[in-house]
Amino acid sequence: MKKVWINCAPWNKEVAVVALESGADALLVPRGFKEKVQELGLIKTVAEDGDIKLGKEVIQFEIRGKEDEEEAVRLSKSRTLILKMKNWTIIPLENLLAQTEGIFAEVRNAKEARTALQILEKGVEGIFLKTTNLNEIKKTVGLAKRTEEKLKLEAARITRVEPLGLGDRVCIDTCTNMGLGEGMLIGNSSSAFFLIHSESVENPYVEPRPFRVNAGPVHAYTLLPGGRTKYLSELKSGDESLIVNHKGQTQVTVVGRIKVERRPLMLVEGNIKKKKISLILQNAETIRLVSPEGKPISVVALRKGSEVLSFSDEPGRHFGMKIEETITEK
Repeated sequence: MKKVWINCAPWNKEVAVVALESGADALLVPRGFKEKVQELGLIKTVAEDGDIKLGKEVIQFEIRGKEDEEEAVRLSKSRTLILKMKNWTIIPLENLLAQTEGIFAEVRNAKEARTALQILEKGVEGIFLKTTNLNEIKKTVGLAKRTEEKLKLEAARITRVEPLGLGDRVCIDTCTNMGLGEGMLIGNSSSAFFLIHSESVENPYVEPRPFRVNAGPVHAYTLLPGGRTKYLSELKSGDESLIVNHKGQTQVTVVGRIKVERRPLMLVEGNIKKKKISLILQNAETIRLVSPEGKPISVVALRKGSEVLSFSDEPGRHFGMKIEETITEK
């Protein structure tokens, strides 16, 4: 997930309050101001005596020429860099992002932040915003929290749909309302996921729950921000989860609660080209996948040959983090 740090040096209480309310990740403040920040709310401080140590864990560094790029790469191996561009040019950031990680870009407004977040598609890890314009703070934080890596979704062709017995099924209730064509990526394995539609569709049986995804059984995986995964049974209130729409655009959300209930289940299998994909879902008409056009498809309407959206990744996870290893999942 992209991070946003707000400059608050010299100390500016109004900036600090708006940054906190907007959902910024940290405030850069003068030495001795950590307690003042804590009086306002829970947010990390970047300072010589802050939660994140300025000068030790974090360095502010200006790129003036080509020779500075080499020094920035060297420094970034051990510390997080807040990079300032002499004329706010893109090429130095492109060169650095191709060689290293953990780069924050110093920007003056949301427009510059948008550019930094899109460089080489993956963008910088974080934004360091220097402004006293309260609207720019709100816009920049909102932009960064919405902007995530775009996933390449593919059409999976259904090969098998079969009713099963009872099992423990998980609903993910988030702190975000989802719309048409939006949901979460869920799979029986950590390398292949179906896009499961949110309960945002009007139906004659129950009221819509646009904040909810009826995701699958306790053993299933869900794709999280940063390419991580978790078992559905491991999710809990306050965790981050990932909303995905039919275009592959992603948005980070917060889990409000997890609801586990015993329900009748069904197996759904398909192929992404030659790769097999499967998932167990609740056997109910209100459970939906997503068509390549972004339309919800009920699981009871699935037939052999139906096409639904999916995401394929390389197998191999250790505690949810991607690793390189030989692994077979069936």
